[in-house]
Amino acid sequence: MKSTTYHLKGLLQNSGWLQNVRVTINHKGRITEIASEQKAESGDKVMDGWGIPGFQNAHSHAFQYAMAGLAESHSDSANADDFWSWREAMYQLALGVNPQQMEAIATMLYSEMARHGYTNVAEFHYVHHNKDGQSYDNLAEIGSRLIAAAQTAGIGITLVPIFYQKGGFGKDPNDRQRRFISSTVDDYLKLLDASAAACAFYDNANGGIGIHSMRGVEPTDIELVAKTFQKDLPFHIHVAEQLKEIEDCVTYLGKRPVEWLLENVELDERFHLVHATHLTEGETTGVARSKANVVLCPSTEGNLGDGIFPLRKYQQAGGKWSIGTDSHVGINPLEELRILDYGQRLVSHKRNTFYSDEQGNSGLYALEMATVTGRKAMNNSESEFFKVGEPFSACVVDAKAPLVATSRLENLASTMVYSADPSMVLATISYGEVVAHEGRHYLEEQVHKDFIKAIKEIGNR
Repeated sequence: MKSTTYHLKGLLQNSGWLQNVRVTINHKGRITEIASEQKAESGDKVMDGWGIPGFQNAHSHAFQYAMAGLAESHSDSANADDFWSWREAMYQLALGVNPQQMEAIATMLYSEMARHGYTNVAEFHYVHHNKDGQSYDNLAEIGSRLIAAAQTAGIGITLVPIFYQKGGFGKDPNDRQRRFISSTVDDYLKLLDASAAACAFYDNANGGIGIHSMRGVEPTDIELVAKTFQKDLPFHIHVAEQLKEIEDCVTYLGKRPVEWLLENVELDERFHLVHATHLTEGETTGVARSKANVVLCPSTEGNLGDGIFPLRKYQQAGGKWSIGTDSHVGINPLEELRILDYGQRLVSHKRNTFYSDEQGNSGLYALEMATVTGRKAMNNSESEFFKVGEPFSACVVDAKAPLVATSRLENLASTMVYSADPSMVLATISYGEVVAHEGRHYLEEQVHKDFIKAIKEIGNR
């Protein structure tokens, strides 16, 4: 790709909107110049839209996209249908997917993410082995397929190979988990190294460290990984998502999950605690003060009946958060932000959820959290929205959309966050390339064909 210049109606920076902006990028998709109050020049790629930072999807289980909408038949109202019954359906899917099908599903998912404005994904990846539970010759075979899917879809990926060792607190793994399991820390280290090698084949891929959950790995091994493994990588872990998980943890360790982490692991800003739904007030402030981040997945958490994270108290203590789509029952980042905010408003009876002393504009605050903390989950510490030397990745909102077209600049971000739908996303630019335009991914036809073929082979829908 040669040097390219985009001309946009506006571009959101941390300090506010720039108008009539020319953004020039080099052949690697990195910004070489940002100039505002400019007219379009001959050869510019002109977009009549407002550019906001490309969204960061900080938590994904790609294969679960194949079961979106399939766990909603509740035949017996007398028995609880909750996370644990949903998990059995997930196990069945995980046992049936081969590497080629995994790549087709992930490519479909990632192209849909791109269509909705995501430009990066953190893939919390735990389907490592073949259907018999044996390692592939390439330990990162499935991870390599996920990276290939991101490359085809045109988005960046942070592959987080997950250490999954146990079937519950003090329990051996069950047979339905056989594709997930690394029995020892050494086994996990080999998987981590193989995954890092796989990332080297795609410029926009990198890696992270991941523990499935407190129930999924022996506590002593969690400590060992946290204290001795690469501290320059983001560290992801599911924690305190379900009440039963907390009860089982107290029985096994005498501590609640986050309570145990705060006492035994030196949490800092490289940690990303996924869900963290059920926290005490002390745990909430403890996590915030540690500088650890939380990753919230509102559509999935709502779908599974997890509960509502204590966001207001967490933010009041200085806590930072990002969003993810987890099981992918929802893929619209603006919808994730709205569900998150409205859940807090419903339990607090107040409307100023997305608020800090520095930022009183709800829309701008939501975009800042989703961008800056989301990037940290991808091992990207850049806090400036668009910067010379950084990749040009943007979600471009149609300036002609009536609510957008009639909004003053001070209302523009909140108009997008609280009223936009996918039809208002004019384009997604990822690492300098237009990967989706006017609701269509650039490889839509082939991606759809491959996905439909894979699902027919699996036969689960």
